[in-house]
Amino acid sequence: MLVDYILVGQGLAGSILANHLINAGCSVMVFDDPLLSNSSKIAGGLYNPVTGRKMAKTWNADNLFGYLTDYYPKLQQQLEADFVNDIPIYRPFISPEELNEWMGKSADIDYSSYVQAVHNSSAYGNQVSDDFGGILLNQSGFVDTGKLLEASAKYLDEKESLTKGYFNPADLKFEEGYTSYQGIKCKSVIFCNGHKSLEEQYFGWIPLRPVKGELLIIKTEENLRVIHNRGVFVIPLGNGVCKVGSTYDHQNLDEKPTIEAKNVLVHKLNELVKFPYEIEYQLAGVRPATKDRKPIIGQHPEFKSLISFNGFGTKGVSLIPYYAKQLTEFLTKNKDIDSEVNIERFFSLY
Repeated sequence: MLVDYILVGQGLAGSILANHLINAGCSVMVFDDPLLSNSSKIAGGLYNPVTGRKMAKTWNADNLFGYLTDYYPKLQQQLEADFVNDIPIYRPFISPEELNEWMGKSADIDYSSYVQAVHNSSAYGNQVSDDFGGILLNQSGFVDTGKLLEASAKYLDEKESLTKGYFNPADLKFEEGYTSYQGIKCKSVIFCNGHKSLEEQYFGWIPLRPVKGELLIIKTEENLRVIHNRGVFVIPLGNGVCKVGSTYDHQNLDEKPTIEAKNVLVHKLNELVKFPYEIEYQLAGVRPATKDRKPIIGQHPEFKSLISFNGFGTKGVSLIPYYAKQLTEFLTKNKDIDSEVNIERFFSLY
């Protein structure tokens, strides 16, 4: 069997990259082991142009959001599924100084396209603690990653481009002009397998910094029409069900929910919201973050037919579409990969 590219992992990175390659006229075979970790399945799925405690514009926001707001609706149409939720994010201010800062920022051309409104008094006081007002963001929302992955798997399966099972890097063979795996010949093998890449022989050296994240699923009778986000995010999934997250644990990298994380989330949630709720259940997963918080993309320093598409961390929904486009253009048009995300910045570690 001959394909252009083998992809290892059908999480968010593998699914979106496969879509870009197929749309560019390439043939793919995606290997996915349903028994392995997949943080994409339980991710919050938030895309948010203003993040962090300092409420700053996220890194490379203009490129990322300029592309993803157009890409996801097209992907949704192509996969014949409904997983994109374009919904404002409301971030309460914690001080008058923060309000004054954002009154100025909202008129700044660098921020104006992301700001729907700046409220100088409580706007959602019946739902959250916002005595100093807050900022309402646009070009924001969430992707139901579980639905996206399910629709992508169906799409790939119909194209006979999906193999369920473990991918064993030890079975790779490097021949002149191509690489083969268990009888499948290809130009390149692209590893989109998150923190599991640290366990295999070719990309175990890249400086991933896996982080465990835990979420709560809650039920409330409150009618939420925005995503509330301060300390934790509260994403309305419909029918009173909300997703609340997230925690960050670099030490315990199993996928078992913990009472410690639950207590942290409940404490932060109670600081933010005023409405009553019930906890339905708890989820945990391990994200493939990096030390510099930027993806690691590009060819292996020795085996050029092996490629990393990894390290998207907590912002995968925002980062992956733009860099899937960039990697596709690198492979098909020989365009450069941005130096800030290029794997070459870590070659000294190999």
